[in-house]
Amino acid sequence: MSQGIFELFQPVNQPVFSNAEGTSRIADRIDIHRFDYQPSIEGCRVAIFGVNDGRNSGDNEGCSAAPDAIRSWLYKLTPPSRWAPVIDLGDIRQGYEDSDTDNAVQTVVSELVQMGVIPIMIGGGQDLTYSMYAALESVGRPMNVVSIDSRLDFGGDPDVLTSRNFMNRIVLHEPNFLFDYTNVGHQGYLSDPDTLELLERLQFESIRLGTVHSNPKLLEPVFRNADLISIDASSIRASDHPASTHAGPNGLSSSQICQLARYAGLSDRMMALGIFEHNPDLDDRGRGGHLAAQVVWHMLDGIFNQTGDYPKCSSEEYTKYVVDLPGKDHEVAFYKSSRSDRWWMDVPIPSTKKNIKDHHHLVPCAYEDYQEASEGQLPDKWWRTYQKLT
Repeated sequence: MSQGIFELFQPVNQPVFSNAEGTSRIADRIDIHRFDYQPSIEGCRVAIFGVNDGRNSGDNEGCSAAPDAIRSWLYKLTPPSRWAPVIDLGDIRQGYEDSDTDNAVQTVVSELVQMGVIPIMIGGGQDLTYSMYAALESVGRPMNVVSIDSRLDFGGDPDVLTSRNFMNRIVLHEPNFLFDYTNVGHQGYLSDPDTLELLERLQFESIRLGTVHSNPKLLEPVFRNADLISIDASSIRASDHPASTHAGPNGLSSSQICQLARYAGLSDRMMALGIFEHNPDLDDRGRGGHLAAQVVWHMLDGIFNQTGDYPKCSSEEYTKYVVDLPGKDHEVAFYKSSRSDRWWMDVPIPSTKKNIKDHHHLVPCAYEDYQEASEGQLPDKWWRTYQKLT
């Protein structure tokens, strides 16, 4: 990446985040863009950067100040036990027009991804998820997007991009490289039935908050299959994260959002992460900022503990289990990783779609999916993926 990219960033005011609580703190490990110093991006594992633009978040515009509010807590945390080079690029200033901010984010994310650096974006409105998604077009393959949100961000005027309808633009983006989309944590009384029906027609999925509460571990395969992960801070219940106009009495707990953030980081497929809609103007004693910093910490911890599973290794390195479905004319193959004990399903690619290299599509799954197939039931995830491939 050209060092000229730093012209898009406002340096971090490091004295504000001086480390006065000991020596083992993230402030001492992270390489920070300062007014008199530009860190080298080459060889970094993760690049954190903020965006000071919340004008498309409606009445939550204070989220433009989130980057420094989150940093003030993040830098004080003890680093994860495993660590790789991390830089803080600073903040992208709000552009004169929306498109200026959008172009800046796309440029930064695209170049970081091309270099093999994982961007973690903090602050601003969730509409900026679209900018991150558009940047992934340069990768040149189908993409999977996962959002964590109490609402489904579709509808409204498709010509006007906001935090409440940015998924319109992702779905309608040309060229279309969106293969799968899953939302985690929607609440039924905040969700339009027509939108849920639309997701079903598009063969996308939204997982209810109650499912997350009942067993968060079952969501790990969802994040393992994601290229881009976008978190709306208002998906967290207000008692744990009060710093959003849209925070409500129900939502994810602090421990659940951190657990999901670690799952996101552990994904060997994941390319970019973002946490949005944190509004310091509404924060009670900094509790929301502290939690947002812990979410970023768990992302980092997951990234540094990735095991190099698929797609970073061949399926030949796995233990294969084949299940014959009684009364059905096919079998389902499962693969278990010896590195992490995680599971995948083999979904065959229809013959008309096959090429020389790809004869199957491995889909992350849970052990429970293998158990379901062993009892003679075809897992819903297998069938949904097969329909997409067809």
